[in-house]
Amino acid sequence: MDKEFENLSDTELFRVLNTDGARSGKAFEEIYTRYSPRVFAYCRRFLGIKEEAEDVLQETFIRFYNSRLQPREMSNLAAFLLKIARNQCVNALREHKHDARYDDAIYVRHDERDETDELLNLIKMAIELLPDEYKEIFIMREYNGLKYSDIAYITNQAINTVKVKIFRAREKIRQILQPYLSEISK
Repeated sequence: MDKEFENLSDTELFRVLNTDGARSGKAFEEIYTRYSPRVFAYCRRFLGIKEEAEDVLQETFIRFYNSRLQPREMSNLAAFLLKIARNQCVNALREHKHDARYDDAIYVRHDERDETDELLNLIKMAIELLPDEYKEIFIMREYNGLKYSDIAYITNQAINTVKVKIFRAREKIRQILQPYLSEISK
């Protein structure tokens, strides 16, 4: 990748993206390089299926690229991309209506008996059992490290609503895990 583009801020990259020619393409490549791992991780956790997450990742960047010419100042590119990804994930769920959304490989580890792995699997199961309205916000906060304001922007909800849902998600996870944690501590 061209060093010139690596050193540009997101705002500067977005401005270059709106120009014609090779510079626009290189700006897009840099944006993709910076944000595709984060967007993919979000989609993977949201959808649970790697192949669908890959499809949504590609669709997210296609939609982002096609929307580049709409007049806007880009102050938070990461949140903007995750908002597009969230909408695409919701659409993918609506289209496919999965019964089991996570690959079995996430949960099944026959040869590992370590308590840490067991606890991680229990946490993943607890997250899967959360209602969708709590799950997506919890994932954005805990796995993606987004600020409450970014989550509010992405989900079109008030910041206080986001805080309450994250609190409730944590409480629900504690309730789900309580019997398992009691058993492990014995």
